[in-house]
Amino acid sequence: MSTTMAKKETVQRKWYVLDAAGKPLGRTAVTAAKLLRGKHKPDFTPNVDCGDFVIVVNVDKAILTGKKGEQKLYQHHTGWIGNLKEVKYRLLMEERPEFAMELAVKGMLPKNSLGRAALTRLKLYKGSEHNNAAQKPEAWTQD
Repeated sequence: MSTTMAKKETVQRKWYVLDAAGKPLGRTAVTAAKLLRGKHKPDFTPNVDCGDFVIVVNVDKAILTGKKGEQKLYQHHTGWIGNLKEVKYRLLMEERPEFAMELAVKGMLPKNSLGRAALTRLKLYKGSEHNNAAQKPEAWTQD
């Protein structure tokens, strides 16, 4: 019995829709990262980009559990001396929920060209409507 290794040319990409309404941000990000990476497929190969497209709807209705809204911070540095900016996740989720979900998914992908390519296949929407109906996405039920 031989092991099958996926090739870039033979990968069949599908479209999936995740609904984040009422679900924890991190749990939704885990499922999205798994689908983007292709780990749900039987012919998953770590060194080949074999993931699918993921549409996440209702990102603004994702929840943060515990005290993460007040205690967790998003920090970035502008490049100028003394300009470390901090934003509480509660404010980040109110003002830029797509960015918060993108950060969560990005942190769960590999930090190389495969992760960057997978992140381009992630589509995030605030409401329940998305404009990718032509691709005939399937609904993915989270585990």
